[in-house]
Amino acid sequence: MKLTLDSDWTATVTGEPLGIAPRFDFRDFWVRVATYTDAKERERFQLDTFGSQDWLWDTPDELRFDPVGRDLVGAEFRMAAVAADGEDCARVPATPAVHPGGLRADEVRDFRLEVTTDLCRGPGDGVLTCLSDLDVLDAPLDARIGIAPDVALLVQHGTVVGWSLTDPVRYVTTTFSAPDPAPPAPATRLLFTACLDLVTTPLFDAVQSREPAALARLHEVHEALRAQCGDRHRADAMIALIADLVENYGQGGGNG
Repeated sequence: MKLTLDSDWTATVTGEPLGIAPRFDFRDFWVRVATYTDAKERERFQLDTFGSQDWLWDTPDELRFDPVGRDLVGAEFRMAAVAADGEDCARVPATPAVHPGGLRADEVRDFRLEVTTDLCRGPGDGVLTCLSDLDVLDAPLDARIGIAPDVALLVQHGTVVGWSLTDPVRYVTTTFSAPDPAPPAPATRLLFTACLDLVTTPLFDAVQSREPAALARLHEVHEALRAQCGDRHRADAMIALIADLVENYGQGGGNG
């Protein structure tokens, strides 16, 4: 199968997906599939590879390829912050199933991969699906290509139209740190959903407007994260963003 990513830029699906577990940087809403562990290593990685990457004020999604074998070696995706409504989320198709596979660039040439615009949250936030446009839901998908554990590209009419992350709470972490290998605690899963509610529309709009009920919920989630006894790595990763919201908006009502 050939995939189109940037009008005329194409790659071929191979049988070798990446074995790198994703890292969901919750504070900055980035999902990274790469081996680098800090900004310097990331810069060196980008210099040694080609594909789609950030440049000055341009921050597209990234797929990076080895210039020798042209195989996919890393990816970064920005999570869409605009959450689709429940009716649209329910239209995300369950088929086709994810087919594990890598990508091989058809030529050594840079391209630009547009960030997605709409976030569809599955039941219990078990799957987060980011789409280039909600119009994608009007037609079936051709394929889901699993380029790494629990990370898949969505393909429609031969074009990549989005991506998904399965069991996202498992991979919650900070910046370039590896996620906790232990399974998430049940309380963490509930708090993860509560945090996503706070940082996506419409509740985020209410927080920004300092509506008392929204701010009360913000403080409630903040305190629950601070009080959680176990699963501290994930709790600390989520509190990094929630604490920012408390600092920026939390003094206008609620418990502030």
